Amino acid sequence: MLRELGAPERNQPLSKKIWELNWGLVLLICVTASVGFLMLYSAADGNINPWASRQMIRFGAGLVIMLVVALTDIRIWLRLAYPLYFIALLMLGAVEVMGVIGMGARRWVEIGPIQLQPSEVMKITLVMALARYFHGLDLEDVRRIRWLIPPLILVAMPAMLVLRQPDLGTTLLLIAGAGVVFFGAGVAWWKFAAVIGTAIPAGFFAYQFLHEYQKKRILIFLNPESDPLGAGYHIMQSKIALGSGGIFGKGFVQGTQSHLNYLPEMRTDFIFSMLAEEFGMVGGLILFALYIMLLAYGYAIALRSRNQFGRLLALGLSGVFFLYVFINIAMVMGLVPVVGVPLPLISYGGTSMLTLLVSFGLIMSSYVHRDVEINPRKY
Repeated sequence: MLRELGAPERNQPLSKKIWELNWGLVLLICVTASVGFLMLYSAADGNINPWASRQMIRFGAGLVIMLVVALTDIRIWLRLAYPLYFIALLMLGAVEVMGVIGMGARRWVEIGPIQLQPSEVMKITLVMALARYFHGLDLEDVRRIRWLIPPLILVAMPAMLVLRQPDLGTTLLLIAGAGVVFFGAGVAWWKFAAVIGTAIPAGFFAYQFLHEYQKKRILIFLNPESDPLGAGYHIMQSKIALGSGGIFGKGFVQGTQSHLNYLPEMRTDFIFSMLAEEFGMVGGLILFALYIMLLAYGYAIALRSRNQFGRLLALGLSGVFFLYVFINIAMVMGLVPVVGVPLPLISYGGTSMLTLLVSFGLIMSSYVHRDVEINPRKY
């Protein structure tokens, strides 16, 4: 799937770096984002405003940023990994003091005219910081528990801040994404089993400290029919939309659940339900195929990187992307509790779109500089 190109030189000119960019991956990203534009057009009842037009502008700006990130020497990202992580951590702390409240949660900060969600930024910078840390360790060090304490602290600090917002879904994404990096770095499987074994009883204990709406989401997940007009309304309408689409769907801008306002949050969390209603199982499978190809590119790039930082960076960011896709689609199908996780490149949202494109830019930077050898002691 990846282009077979010669190994890039250590300091190749910009023109050669541009040729080294994986344009197949860029094309796939554009095609997948175009599906999102179509669905946002449909969500506005066949109008490019207000959502599709804004999303296109954001995507265009993000695409330029993605290419700049991809062309930047991966050793620069290695140096910036810790500073960017601590900047994101400070932004999460700022949410506690001066955050903007929306939909009952304090998750955003205003920077001039821009409203930013720091937890989305942290998903990238946490992977970068962990990749930077494990890049400096030998495999023997990774197997010693004392060397795992610093990265666990790197994970725990943002997780606790995000949990206070409250945003349980993003907290779990941060932890799971970090777990992918730990696994890629060579942490023994029995340590994961020990953590999971400890987390299960801890989860039952922590249940009593959850917010009421979080408890209700878990109970509704187990039995959505218990409150069909209240907390269970979202997931029941989503299932109806998924089922009513059939094999080929009802047609573009013809979905009844969405256009008669039965389907909630159809431009964000439940946009896949609208897609499945209008384009049916075939449309859903086509989107699955696009996602699988994007993941294949990410993991193939990770395998081809000769330096540990690039390998773990591509692996971790691809893992976060997979978790986004899996959790959102499983959520609208009623397989996991409802959490606020957008569908990558499809759902409406500025910060999530930008951070996702930056992630792909870092993955492509790992590819462009895949043969660059990085001495851990030098950085």
